[in-house]
Amino acid sequence: MATVILVRHGRSTANATGLLAGRADGVNLDQIGRDQAALTGERLAPVPLVGVVSSPLERCQQTAQFILDRQAGTPYAPVDIDLTECDYGQWQGRMLSDLMTEDLWPVVQSQPSAVVFPGGESLAAMQARSVAAIRRHDAAFESEHGPGAVWAAVSHGDIIKSILADALGMHLDMFQRINVGPASISIVSYGAGRPSVYATNTDAGDLSWLSNGIHSGDAPVGGGSGHKAP
Repeated sequence: MATVILVRHGRSTANATGLLAGRADGVNLDQIGRDQAALTGERLAPVPLVGVVSSPLERCQQTAQFILDRQAGTPYAPVDIDLTECDYGQWQGRMLSDLMTEDLWPVVQSQPSAVVFPGGESLAAMQARSVAAIRRHDAAFESEHGPGAVWAAVSHGDIIKSILADALGMHLDMFQRINVGPASISIVSYGAGRPSVYATNTDAGDLSWLSNGIHSGDAPVGGGSGHKAP
């Protein structure tokens, strides 16, 4: 299958103040977030992306644009509602410091599969729709461009953590063990037999080895010889 690069949006004005923005309109990248997104665009510049799929929220579309601006070609750049932020319901727009006092907070930390945000979405439903979207786009890009195709999905922290948990074969209750920083890059290749996770939460490093895609097969016993230079 194709290879997906999972990109979290850069730091937003809400991130900077400790606010749970959720799906609120008008939440943009702050200057640090713009710098982070620009660096991510630079890292991905050597990789010819066939697509950059984004959450519809502004902070993700702004991050996606930094990536698109550094591409030599013109990747397909749709917006997908299934990659949007979790619907936090009544938690949206509140300070994280305040939410930590809620009875639901420790459940979010230790048993996410049981969480339904008041007036909002369950974390299990969030994972189901986002994983389905990633696999749907991945299959479409592979069908059109071949198994060496590489594409990017720009989304949100909890969304990407849940996608990585699925790719790693982890129960959703363990997804809080995964960290996904602003504008970070994680890499997953969905092979015929199972997904392979090539990177998580990276914010530096050469990605030119991805320029020819990943042709996944059986896992090499002993770890293999590493990536080949383009």
